[in-house]
Amino acid sequence: MPKILITNDDGFYSAGLKASYEALEDLGEIYVVAPLVQRSAVGRSMSVMEPVRVSEVTIDDMKVYAVDGTPTDAVIIGIFKIIGEIPDLVVSGINLGENLSTEAVTTSGTIGAALEAASQGCPAIAISQEMNDSDKFEFTFKPYDFSLAKKILRMLAKLVLRKGMPKGVDVLNVNIPSKFSGEIEVTRLARRMYRTRIEERLDPRGRKYYWITGDEVEDAEEGTDIHAIRSGKVSITPITIDLTASVDFEALRRWLYEG
Repeated sequence: MPKILITNDDGFYSAGLKASYEALEDLGEIYVVAPLVQRSAVGRSMSVMEPVRVSEVTIDDMKVYAVDGTPTDAVIIGIFKIIGEIPDLVVSGINLGENLSTEAVTTSGTIGAALEAASQGCPAIAISQEMNDSDKFEFTFKPYDFSLAKKILRMLAKLVLRKGMPKGVDVLNVNIPSKFSGEIEVTRLARRMYRTRIEERLDPRGRKYYWITGDEVEDAEEGTDIHAIRSGKVSITPITIDLTASVDFEALRRWLYEG
């Protein structure tokens, strides 16, 4: 029976985590290992300077190992301590809020967990659902409609378990639109999702502090994940853990040594 590890970056209480479990529970032996609290935007950070503790929690029929650490910690502990071997599939999500563009690859805890799994030699799917900002950091099992996300996740999981990942692909980054057009598109990463803004504020004692935020990009080039989501399409972006630039290495050497 296949072994499937489910994790996220929203915390073990997330409705999206429960939705992933419901979509996959009959496809294999399921292990749910997720951060104890909200750990969005921590990327692929790992706890190396402090201990990591694990608590066992049961939510309805779902047993969860709640990890007092990052999504990457959850994957590492899930693989090497709880399962004890490389699983057949790691699923990260369903994340509350979309993870689009090159920015998400380096900042998203959801994708960070999937990248860690891929680095350990396991096929991985990161899946996120488009939502309003006000809903992205909920702390309760709010009844969102995950029916489309669950359907797409189940389809992809069954494909990966049966056929393996496509050649040259380490992670499938999947984004589900809030209003579905009926189409699924294989996409590339857009350059950026946010135009960065810094808000300067004053605390009650009159001291300055800063809030890092940004305005979402409304659209991007055709063929990108942002364009697909804004058009109501499911976006599936193949990602590789090899970040080496596809360039002419001889030209790069000339740039380096002849300039």
